[in-house]
Amino acid sequence: MFLKILLGLLCGVRALGAENGTAQQGPPPLLLVSFDGFRADYLRRFPMPNLKHLYSQGALVEQLTNVFITKTFPNHYSLVTGLYAESHGILASNMYDPISHKSFHVAGNHSDPSWWSEARPLWLTALDSGYKTAIAMWPGSEVAIGNRTASHFLPYDSSVTFQQRLGNTTKWMLGDGKEPGAMFAALYWEEPDRSGHQFGPDNDTAMSQVLKEVDDHIGLLISELKRTGLWGRVNVLITSDHGMAQCSAERLIKLDDCLHPDNYTLVDLSPVTAIIPIKDPEAIFALLNNCHHNMTAYMKSAIPDRLHYRNNERTQPIILVADEGWTIMQRGTKLPRLGDHGYDNSLPSMHPFMAAAGPSFRQGYRISSLQSVDIYPLMCHLLSVPPQPNNGTLNQARCLLVAETCWEVPLVVGMVVGVLLVLSTVTVLFRFLRYRRPSGSRPFQRLQVDDDDDDDPLLE
Repeated sequence: MFLKILLGLLCGVRALGAENGTAQQGPPPLLLVSFDGFRADYLRRFPMPNLKHLYSQGALVEQLTNVFITKTFPNHYSLVTGLYAESHGILASNMYDPISHKSFHVAGNHSDPSWWSEARPLWLTALDSGYKTAIAMWPGSEVAIGNRTASHFLPYDSSVTFQQRLGNTTKWMLGDGKEPGAMFAALYWEEPDRSGHQFGPDNDTAMSQVLKEVDDHIGLLISELKRTGLWGRVNVLITSDHGMAQCSAERLIKLDDCLHPDNYTLVDLSPVTAIIPIKDPEAIFALLNNCHHNMTAYMKSAIPDRLHYRNNERTQPIILVADEGWTIMQRGTKLPRLGDHGYDNSLPSMHPFMAAAGPSFRQGYRISSLQSVDIYPLMCHLLSVPPQPNNGTLNQARCLLVAETCWEVPLVVGMVVGVLLVLSTVTVLFRFLRYRRPSGSRPFQRLQVDDDDDDDPLLE
């Protein structure tokens, strides 16, 4: 019985409010908003009154560990599938498929469904549960995956303002009176990523202005939800796909100094370079492996398990990973941007954040970290949608919810260790006392009773 109690503590979560859950007619709608390239520490470095107002009404995850590589398309697809890049197949901004011999380029050809069909995003899974869905410019949302798109979507157009994107999204969530509104909606915005590339994340003067504009957009979002009556009735998740590292023209890794470009086909460049050797892969790898002390070369088979990047046909035979802030270049390519991302996802500079508010979230709650793949099972839970197979878990994310109570892991571990120590001590002490023999004890002898004792015996 005691072991069962300990296992219950280790699980750390107990559902509450079952009566409220059964009384509710259905889950609240869910709105997911991504501000591209919003590095987690921007929250500490710059005033964000509207964003802070939002998560003070709900919950904050101070830092998300995103997926490798830390680029826009892979991470946005991970958010809506709960899968690592090797599992959903959108590995980078530029890819080559050795099976179909097709090429993928973010700036050009990226709408072929074959690239996206290794996973099913939430806007399609929600359709399977009978919900309408609405997506405003989220990467992949205009692609017909399995011949289906969201119920409503806006094709990507950078000239469409945030206010216009938001207006369409709230209109779709409200419905037209005849048809129900969208239960799941997602909205994408390019900032602060665009300015982070241009100015660098360490440029406080430029980034403070950009982050003020982002916070103004969040204020507009709150105002629009209140105006339409959606505020307090929908769950809102505000997050990002990756962070941003400071780069410079002094941190260059010149690939041509190590290997002539005639020896390989370039698939993708910095800061994670993917190449296909034309001949003698081992010799080419040996040259690249000793190319620069701020660049790590991997044969595909040796890519570390923690990166979750090896097990896909589109992962090229050799990848090169630059250290934080360094840029891999070929002769003739442009000088690096002042800010970039794509680096190792263990770096804090690559981590975004998540804020949440709405009827399902605890008020004023915060946790220090979460895996970005955990957001997908959280959203499925919020929508009461059966999730597709994914790499995430609800164990920690559910602690953000008002209908759940969680034991903090360090507290649970401390309690369990403490109880086990007490039990072990008691057990050892009991055995010691049980088997202890007094030193110098005399042999047993019968007690002699004097017949002339004046006292009467107690027992007759």
